[in-house]
Amino acid sequence: MSGVTEPGSRVEELLRAVREGRGPQIPALVAALDPAERRACLPELKALRKQVRGEWSKEASARSGALLFAGAGCHAGPAAAATWIGGRDFAGRSWARHPALADVVEAQPVEWQIEVVTRLSARPVQQWGWDLYPLIERVVRRTGCPVPDSEAFTTEWLRQVSSGGGGRRGESTTLLERLRRDPYLPVLLPKVFELADIGSMLDHRRSDRPGDFWPEAVAGLAAEGVLDRAGLTDRCLARLVRGGRPGDQRLFLVTLQALAPTPGEYAGQVRSLVALLDGLSAVAGHAQQVLTELDEAGLVEAEVLTEASAVVLFRTEKKLVRAQLGWLEKAARRSPERAGPVVLAAAEAFGHPDTALQERALNVVARHLKAAGEAVLPELRFAAEGLSPAHHARAGVLLGAPVGGDDPDTGWTELLPPVPVPRPLGEPIATPAEVAEELSALLAAEQPEVAVFERTLDGLVRHAHRDRAALAEALGPVLRVHPWNGPGRWADCSPRDVLYVALAITGEVDPHRRDSFWRRQTRSPLRGEHNTVHGNVLAARLTEAAQRVTADRPPLLLATPTDATGALAAAVLVERVAGYEAAGVEPGPADLHTALLRLTPAPDGEVPAAAGRLASPAGRWVARWLREGGLPRRRSERVVFAPMAGAKPVHRYWERWWEELKRVVVAQPGIGAGPEGPAGERLGADFRALLEGTEPSVARVRKQAEWQWQPTAHWAALLPHHREELAARWLDWFAGVADREIRGPARMLPPLAEAGGPAGLAVHLAVAYGLGARFPEDRTAAVDALLVLAARGDLDAGLLGRELAELVAIGAVKPVRLGQAVAAAAETGAYAATVWSVLAAALPGLLAGEPARGAGDVVAVAADCARRCSARGPIEQVSAVAQRSGSSRLVKEARALREVLAG
Repeated sequence: MSGVTEPGSRVEELLRAVREGRGPQIPALVAALDPAERRACLPELKALRKQVRGEWSKEASARSGALLFAGAGCHAGPAAAATWIGGRDFAGRSWARHPALADVVEAQPVEWQIEVVTRLSARPVQQWGWDLYPLIERVVRRTGCPVPDSEAFTTEWLRQVSSGGGGRRGESTTLLERLRRDPYLPVLLPKVFELADIGSMLDHRRSDRPGDFWPEAVAGLAAEGVLDRAGLTDRCLARLVRGGRPGDQRLFLVTLQALAPTPGEYAGQVRSLVALLDGLSAVAGHAQQVLTELDEAGLVEAEVLTEASAVVLFRTEKKLVRAQLGWLEKAARRSPERAGPVVLAAAEAFGHPDTALQERALNVVARHLKAAGEAVLPELRFAAEGLSPAHHARAGVLLGAPVGGDDPDTGWTELLPPVPVPRPLGEPIATPAEVAEELSALLAAEQPEVAVFERTLDGLVRHAHRDRAALAEALGPVLRVHPWNGPGRWADCSPRDVLYVALAITGEVDPHRRDSFWRRQTRSPLRGEHNTVHGNVLAARLTEAAQRVTADRPPLLLATPTDATGALAAAVLVERVAGYEAAGVEPGPADLHTALLRLTPAPDGEVPAAAGRLASPAGRWVARWLREGGLPRRRSERVVFAPMAGAKPVHRYWERWWEELKRVVVAQPGIGAGPEGPAGERLGADFRALLEGTEPSVARVRKQAEWQWQPTAHWAALLPHHREELAARWLDWFAGVADREIRGPARMLPPLAEAGGPAGLAVHLAVAYGLGARFPEDRTAAVDALLVLAARGDLDAGLLGRELAELVAIGAVKPVRLGQAVAAAAETGAYAATVWSVLAAALPGLLAGEPARGAGDVVAVAADCARRCSARGPIEQVSAVAQRSGSSRLVKEARALREVLAG
């Protein structure tokens, strides 16, 4: 105690109540203080706040609330009070919603209150709610001051009004009714159109009653005259033109449609509608439909059709392109004098990747070429060079001149990316200040890189050995900005938990006390209840590092990799172990075991000999590991996993979704624990769990889907020389991007392709699933992995093609998505040995029996690749499809491919 207060005084009584967490008593105790006494409390309150920060016990939480109330009442200046109330360490406990805080604030002068809530309303809103809103709204309502129109206040008002009813028990009002009587509506509703990321808040219907859906409520208020309909239409269009996340775009599109502007109202917004043609597919489709109707009504200039076609005909969405060609067709029929601009606009589609759309555009040109006149022929002949060779003959006859001639695209030389070279990790971090900078960068990154994490951990250990006090001083500012709130109960141990090591260095946690965070004293503070096996290995490394930097302080870590894949050069590890021996230091088990898993097989020469001269147990273990080649390689066995094939889908997908699952996966025996140490030492239990065998089972699939952990580069960096084994253990995640339409896991395919070791069935299956992924970014990652395998000479095109055909046959991969992926791969220049070789192996299975819908997309890519690389030799299944009657795209593309293969 600083001596500012006397025992028994009013100041001491307030401070005692704060320390004891008696929050509800604080308003009365603050009210009893005069200004001087309130000022006298502030130093002690600030000191106590530092002590409570970072504690998460029930008692600490109560003290935090009492601190919030007392500090708000003791600051005489509204700016200081607002800073205190809005402090980050008070957020997340909902104490700002407690009536005691409102009582303290309302005891102050009205001008003070208004200034405080004005400042608080400008603070950023939190993802899961804004605890300051009730206090601000209460002051606004009571004082009558202007309604804050900040983003934070508007967002929380919107959250409150939109979630306050909707047919729930005891709630009879709809959203329309609540908005109609809301006093803040005139000020805040226009601001809603400026908010970002609100689609998820407003995109669902609260009940089946009219007006209980946001677009309906807004349209209803406009129909009643409560809101200006024209102004709302302008705001919707302006918001759509601005762009944003798809959820937001869809919400404002539905709102615009609910407002139902008339053609006359839309006629004044033609420029905005044209701008929307380049936006989200659904938005572009609506704008296209409206513009078509305006054109038919004669409400737009003729040039709008040409301008719109120039935008839409380059889009990949076939529906939009077909609709645009239909608009051109109608315009030419309605006004033959527009035939010239129409055929030139349609020719924009000659370069579209879809040959069926090229044919449709050629049909439009053929029907209206006579009315267009000969003046358009030069431009049409130039555009026709972009047509597929399958259309060259017809285009030549139509345009009166040969198209294509000697095709410069044939005889294509395979173009592949350079073989990836692992990026060196670089020199160790030189100073404590640089360690702090690297730690700050790691904590600020959403997905920190392997190199950043490993360099940071190594830097913490190295500089704790050299000068722990200097390092602790450098880390101080970073730790104040990025507090560590203890282990996440539901989270896996992650690179961000390197904060635990930093806090051990500064003395803010004691890594040797196992009861600091957990009721069970034998549990590490980094072992959450739902850690993965990879998270447990990371937890073992970080726990050991935190304990050692505060005890024997080793000079460095053995396991720090030498490149960003996680690989550790044998010569470097031998040198590090020799340094340990010279210093008389024993390596930590987790550090040594990680180093062994990362160890790159040494070439013949001096390295094995140098390892043989190591004398310590760790050194002799490393030498034996090098002699015997480390962990063995395991072949993958193909398994079709269909646990309950044919079961009726009577369960919700999050309960028993696997009942309809049918996957091609693999089984593998355990990798083994590698060579034992000189005294029979084995890898630790966490590391052996990482190497256990894998085989398909409902339990494994369900466990991987139970929590949303997905493979990361840090997981791969633990076994950088065993990509086949990693792929086998992660295959359910990779399969999920195709058959369950999960987003994200395929981002690990390129690092997997770049890792070491054989690429067998599991790796090729992982790429196959990725090529059929639901989301474009996952397909792009799979294409990258395919090209890396090809560039390294590791691609088995026949294996990949056969597995792709099988995945299509069982419904795991949709041909349309596969077609988009292989087309993207071909466009990089990998036509021959890569894409054609894969598709040539896939086509027999893909076209057997009744081909799946969308197979024509894949055959079209195959025909283009075969033409470019001058492939020859019939494929029985292609010929069979080509002989069918009809004019479906599949049949047309099969005929084109048959002709190419026939030479």
